[in-house]
Amino acid sequence: MSIRERLSGNEAVATAMKQINPDVVAAYPITPSTEVVQYFSNFVANGTVDTEFIPVESEHSAMSACIGASSAGGRVMSATSSQGLALMFEMLYIASGLRLPLVLICANRALSAPLNIHNDHSDSMGVRDAGFIQLYCESNQEAYDNAIMAVKIAEQANLPVMVCYDGFITSHSIENIELLENEEVQKFVGKHEPHEYLLDESRNISIGPLDLQKDYFTHRIKIAEAMKAAKPIIKKVSEEYAKLTGRKYDLYEKYMLDDAEYGIVVLNSTAGTAKDVIDELRKQGIKAGLLKPRAFRPLPYEEIPNELKHLKALAIMDKSDSINGFCGPLFSEITASMYSQNVHVPTVNYIYGLGGYDVKADDIKEVYSNLQEIAQSKGNYEIKHYLGINYGGENDGI
Repeated sequence: MSIRERLSGNEAVATAMKQINPDVVAAYPITPSTEVVQYFSNFVANGTVDTEFIPVESEHSAMSACIGASSAGGRVMSATSSQGLALMFEMLYIASGLRLPLVLICANRALSAPLNIHNDHSDSMGVRDAGFIQLYCESNQEAYDNAIMAVKIAEQANLPVMVCYDGFITSHSIENIELLENEEVQKFVGKHEPHEYLLDESRNISIGPLDLQKDYFTHRIKIAEAMKAAKPIIKKVSEEYAKLTGRKYDLYEKYMLDDAEYGIVVLNSTAGTAKDVIDELRKQGIKAGLLKPRAFRPLPYEEIPNELKHLKALAIMDKSDSINGFCGPLFSEITASMYSQNVHVPTVNYIYGLGGYDVKADDIKEVYSNLQEIAQSKGNYEIKHYLGINYGGENDGI
């Protein structure tokens, strides 16, 4: 039975953590994810959960404590944002390299400098190759649902999972939400039964030993194989969750894409704005559509190109920039997957919303308008665009 509530994204995720009741939560506060741990610490203080809460001196220490607790066989969670995730960088590779099924909540926020506390995806995109499964969330409901599913996905894939949602836009905005009963969540995630852990008296193991060349190479291949094998696990866990809640999730979501002529690929909350624009354009007879990746790691490189191959023109929108002189990370990976599947569609990249710069419905309309022009062109179009801002180059006074 569902419970109807009105919660912010951070409250929703903290509620999911309460219902999961992990063994250990280690965290250090950073805007805009601070509230997740703040709310959860109240549950610890009042005895609602029996989690061991570890307040540490930095995010590096937080992930270090999570690694230790997970290695000992615990069910472990944490939360961070921006510079906090950057400070964890070293330990993220250790968590995935040790195949630890911990869950990290990331309320996406821009990276300094200049200092900015608002939303873009430069933090989670900056660690996209650290070996974490990455799930992206459009709404508070998706953040809550993915936080619950992440535990089961992590423990079946033997890989850590990062649940990403937009700072302030999702983390602090209040929306209607449907919650599960505590008992339903407990039954869904089940009892944590680690495969190998340090406190297992029945066998002696070593955690994190030195690997020389061949062994290291072999282990990295196994991590890559585990990431690829995570795709059916994500789908299976999502199907089980759909049976419980009626809310269906897959590796990605399509919105009016099957018969679309012009498509957008975009992550997180901007997808909601794009859907409203699509509804309006459809009334005008313009066949607009959307693909919203839920899983960026593992990348659905075989499935996504097949969904896009019929388009006349495509825009891939990045809320971060790779600073590579060419394009953003989502664009580079989606277009590479399209090429590998022999799918050739005129495709442009829009960098948008950096540092929380507002992206309005009119901006999305501009993207679709540009796509219509590209579809009529003969291949002479600019690949990379900065959406919604007039930028004059080196002499603009900044």
